[in-house]
Amino acid sequence: MARSIVRKTEIPGPRSRELMQLKERYVANGKSVFAPIFVDRAEGALLTDVDGNTYIDLAGGFGVMNVGYSQPAVIEAIRRQVERFTHTDFSVVPYESYVRLAQRLSELAPMSGQKKAVFFNSGAEAVENAIKIAKHHTGRRAVIAFEGAFHGRTWMALTLTHKAKPYKAGLGPFVPEVYRAPYPYPYRGPEGMTPEEVGEWALAQLRRMLEVTVAPEDVAAIIIEPVLGEGGFVVPPRNFMVGLRELCTEHGIVLIHDEVQTGFGRTGHLFASEYFGTEPDLITVAKSIAGGMVLSGVIGKAEVVDSAHDSAIGGTYVGNPVSCAAALAVLDVFEQQNLVERAREVGDRFRRRFERMQERFPQIGEVRGLGAMVAMELVRDRSTKEPATEETAQVLQQCLRRGVISARAGIYGNVIRVLVPLVITDEQIDEACDVLEESLAAVFGG
Repeated sequence: MARSIVRKTEIPGPRSRELMQLKERYVANGKSVFAPIFVDRAEGALLTDVDGNTYIDLAGGFGVMNVGYSQPAVIEAIRRQVERFTHTDFSVVPYESYVRLAQRLSELAPMSGQKKAVFFNSGAEAVENAIKIAKHHTGRRAVIAFEGAFHGRTWMALTLTHKAKPYKAGLGPFVPEVYRAPYPYPYRGPEGMTPEEVGEWALAQLRRMLEVTVAPEDVAAIIIEPVLGEGGFVVPPRNFMVGLRELCTEHGIVLIHDEVQTGFGRTGHLFASEYFGTEPDLITVAKSIAGGMVLSGVIGKAEVVDSAHDSAIGGTYVGNPVSCAAALAVLDVFEQQNLVERAREVGDRFRRRFERMQERFPQIGEVRGLGAMVAMELVRDRSTKEPATEETAQVLQQCLRRGVISARAGIYGNVIRVLVPLVITDEQIDEACDVLEESLAAVFGG
């Protein structure tokens, strides 16, 4: 079998090292990088650096490249649009691609009734505006988010984000009237509970919060990731998501599903909400929506979305015509290549290999995920579940030296996550998993 990984120099190579020196001199220290290599070109699930080394990329630009790098249909759509015009500001002179994209996403979103969409730039902007829409709709001031959440780095989004370091340390005070509830995390839930019992326990904690911490009639929105992303690829029990929907309906609270990372096929469904069979009122999308172009959006029930009055939401560059054209091409690729089904196949293949590794390495405490959103949590001891944070970083560095780019997650930084382009081949999955297994052995022995 022909290998996809190609090593022509040590990693990082001389040109990458030279560029890293320039980066250290001229780029803000706050903009750190995991892989000290500089990309020259990328295609599918492969990335080639300026020294000619080729890697299998399991990070996918942090979940942005679901249709793969350099996807021909997306490139062609971008080229055609750039040749016509690159900007007008939709609120000044509108363009068809914005309207067509809103139409297609509204038709695809897993919500009943009439739906509408509005577009922005980043995932954080989508979250900010979803909260604004919810507050306009309800006239209420409070928002509930969850432990382990990551919703972005703008001020409201950062307030909603849970992890203090590296995101929030030293930056308070944050937006008031934001409350935090436990996320149902079966692996680290109350001892002895089944996943369903953890779901019920988390619902009980949320109900108590509405009794003693914040009155439900003051809560505008509850925002949740259907699967925790940065928080460690934690899949909540279905009964929790169903109960959350019922609770929001009971109290007139807008339910927001943050699908920035879980959307566009990542979980084996176009939207992760479909897996749970529950309807949010609003969905935030970004990342893989436009094949690497800058775009995000809020899709929701029309009566909720339309609550924001004229000019309450918007921006100069939001819903850029080039990005909208790319997003329409992304949806075409999903349909033509059946990438939702492919996500399930990719996830199954990774999960089988991860579970085999778990039999070999006692440091793999749990393998979990949904669709191609697969992860392993590393621990120093399976009985105590002590996080293997430093060792996880070492494993990823070993992977990089061997030609695989991956990423970690989790509130302890001890989860290895897969956000690979869904167009990865079976052979590339196997090759990447071989490297990961070698890297685990290099760190843990065995």
